[in-house]
Amino acid sequence: MITPNLMKQIGDAMKAHDAVRVSTLRGLSAELKNAKINIYNPNATEQRELTEAEEIAVVRKEAKKRKEAIEMYAKAGAEDRATNEKQELAILQEFLPAEVTEEQIIQLVNESITQLNAKTIADMGKVIADVKSKNSGVDGGMVAQLVREKLS
Repeated sequence: MITPNLMKQIGDAMKAHDAVRVSTLRGLSAELKNAKINIYNPNATEQRELTEAEEIAVVRKEAKKRKEAIEMYAKAGAEDRATNEKQELAILQEFLPAEVTEEQIIQLVNESITQLNAKTIADMGKVIADVKSKNSGVDGGMVAQLVREKLS
């Protein structure tokens, strides 16, 4: 679980005068609190504890935002902002499980296509869902691209 030791990590970062880490962890803490409220009932202020999978989903969402910002800043020539986003992304990745390699994703896609007897692009959704059910740490975009290539 991420939430229990997050406040301690924020305190440690404050003591170390690491402004980027403090800011990133506080932002993550706020997003996790928002998720607690919204997952239970979007129209109320009641809360429940998030599961580990739900917490990881929030961290992945925040990491995805940083990746998109890095690309945009790089295109705009704002290297200083891109560098800051890279630092934040590195901090967020500490909370994520290890990413699956491309070779492992290819293997999972091939297995799913074989098991589901997928033949056409119409089967793409089933294959992607099967791959994600086998390993939640896969990059959905990469899975979709590989499945599209294999079924086209």
